[in-house]
Amino acid sequence: MQKFFFQCIILLMNKKLYVISGSSGVGKGTVLKGFLQRNPQFMLSISCTTRKPRPGEVDSVNYFFLSPEEFKDCIEKDKFLEWAEFAGNFYGTKKKYINQCLEEGKDIILEIDTKGALQVKKRMPEAVLIFICPPSYEALENRLRGRHTEDEQTIQKRLNEAKIELERAENFDYKIVNDDLEKAIIELENVIKKERDNA
Repeated sequence: MQKFFFQCIILLMNKKLYVISGSSGVGKGTVLKGFLQRNPQFMLSISCTTRKPRPGEVDSVNYFFLSPEEFKDCIEKDKFLEWAEFAGNFYGTKKKYINQCLEEGKDIILEIDTKGALQVKKRMPEAVLIFICPPSYEALENRLRGRHTEDEQTIQKRLNEAKIELERAENFDYKIVNDDLEKAIIELENVIKKERDNA
């Protein structure tokens, strides 16, 4: 019984928050999707937002949908691990939610932008920051243009943002180059295994 108790404690100690970030168009969502398919024991963190639910979205599954007043109250009471405003809506991750997941022994991954990731690291130094990089700046530009979904002004804006994000990446714990999807997924698995083994 005592041995089982200590095994449970060790298992819980190995649980960490992994933060995945990267430039727009780098394929971080595809890498993460591949990782989660192979490692279903990991869960993707659920963020809070003030935007209205889209068709098919479910509260507490896709997002925690909050009113602007509720969100601002959480900011004032310092309830967020990180938060930001995009296109007139607020997005954030509650500290209580992340801590509860870790206490329940869940492996949790948070996918956010680099600015939010650095906010998390400041508040939770034990969090592991992983940046998904393009093979080169030129390759990123080719990917963005190859999607044929955005005009030139939007592409230039994304490329300028990518330069800033690549500079922030120097503060991350790990950088994974997404030149080959299979290799990137394996490298992400190896990084997380290393962190869990060293916990």
